[in-house]
Amino acid sequence: MDGRVFYVAAAVVALAAAAASAANDAVGFQRVLSLERAFPVKEDLEVSKARDRARRGRMLQSYSGGIVDFTVDGTSDPYAVGLYYTKVRLGTPPQEFNVQIDTGSDILWVTCSSCNDCPQNSGLGIPLNFFNGASSSTFSPMSCSDSICASIVQTASAECNSGSNQFMDASLIVNSSAPIVFGCSTSLFGDLTDSDRAVDGIFGFGQNGLSVISQLSSSRITPKVFSHCLKGEGSGGGILVLGEIMDPRIVYTPLVPSQPHYNLHLQSIAVNGQLLPIDQGLFTTSGNRGTIIDSGTTLAYLVEGAYDPLVAAITGSISPSVRPITSKGNQCYLLSTGLAEVFPEVSFNFAGGASMVLRPIDYLVHMGFADGATMWCMGFLKVPNQGTTILGGGCLSISYL
Repeated sequence: MDGRVFYVAAAVVALAAAAASAANDAVGFQRVLSLERAFPVKEDLEVSKARDRARRGRMLQSYSGGIVDFTVDGTSDPYAVGLYYTKVRLGTPPQEFNVQIDTGSDILWVTCSSCNDCPQNSGLGIPLNFFNGASSSTFSPMSCSDSICASIVQTASAECNSGSNQFMDASLIVNSSAPIVFGCSTSLFGDLTDSDRAVDGIFGFGQNGLSVISQLSSSRITPKVFSHCLKGEGSGGGILVLGEIMDPRIVYTPLVPSQPHYNLHLQSIAVNGQLLPIDQGLFTTSGNRGTIIDSGTTLAYLVEGAYDPLVAAITGSISPSVRPITSKGNQCYLLSTGLAEVFPEVSFNFAGGASMVLRPIDYLVHMGFADGATMWCMGFLKVPNQGTTILGGGCLSISYL
C-alpha cells in the first residue's frame, strides 16, 4: 500500500481553490487549485530508477485481481526529476496538506498526528502537517468491519485492526459537498520516509471506486473524467482538471476497458516522422503487459522490442560530433551544442489519431559533464518484452492528457 499503514475515521475535506466558477451541476462544475512541481537537489538518475522499480512492482501486483481545475506551479531543474502536488484541506476547521498528484494510485491519504516514523521536514521546502482528528468536529472512526475497509484491505495487501489501519469517512467541499473516503497513515516505510521528497500524502486519481474522481462521480459532483497538462521546463507547473474539457483542439484516444490503471492503445513510435519496426503486439494489454500512463512514475519505461529500435534510430540520426556512451547502464550522449540542433523529435502514436510528440528536452535527461562535454542520457529505460510500457511524468509533462 505504497509503504503506509492507515487509521479509519471521518472528517470534512476541502480542496483549496485558487479560482472557482459558480456552477454546481455535474456538467459545469469547475474549480481551480494550485498544483506544484517540486524538484529535489541534483537527484541521481539511479535514485529515480530505484524509486520507479519499487513503484512498478506495487502497480503490477494489482493486475491480478462538473470540472475541478488544479493550476500548477513549480520549478524546472535539468539535474533533477520532480513530482507534482497540490493542496487539500481536511476536517472542520480545515487542516491543510500538500499531497502528490498520482494517476497510478487510488486513495487520497495523508499522515496522521499519531505517526511516529513519518518525516518531520521536507527537502522540497514545504511544511509537513499531520492530521489531528481530535481537533476536527466532523471526525469519526470507521470500523474495520465496514465494507469500505474490507474492500481496501482486499485490494491493497493490507491488514485492518483497530490500532494500525484506519480510513477517514469524509465530506469533500468545493462550494459543494459530497461524502468521500480518505486515508490517514499511522506508519510509513520505503521511499515515503525519505525527507528529501517528503509530502503530506498522495492524491490518487486511479480508476478504483475509492479514488476521489470516482467518488465525486458517484455523488454526481463531477463526471468521471480528468485530464492534466504538466509543464516540464521553465517554471514547471501546469494544470489538472476533474471533469470534461470541451475544446475542439483536443484529440482523444480511448482507454483500454476493464483495467486497474490507465492503459492506452499505443500503436506505433516514430523518429523524425519515420515509423520504427516495432511489433505492435508488444504494446497490447494482456496480463502484466500493455501501455499505461502514470504521473507518479518519474521516468518512461519501454519494452526492449521498442526501446532498442528507438535508441538505434535516435543514435543513427545524430551528427558525428555527438559521442554515444554508456553511463551506469544508461544510453547517454556527449555533445557541445544544443539538443534541438542534433537530436530528432519522437512521436508516440495512439488509437484515434492522437500523437504525443516529444522534443529532445522531453526524452533526454541532463546528467552533468564528462570529458569537457555536456552529458545527456535517455529518459527511457528498458524493460523485458513481457513487461509493461509506462509513460511517466517526464513524458507527460508536454501533453494535455
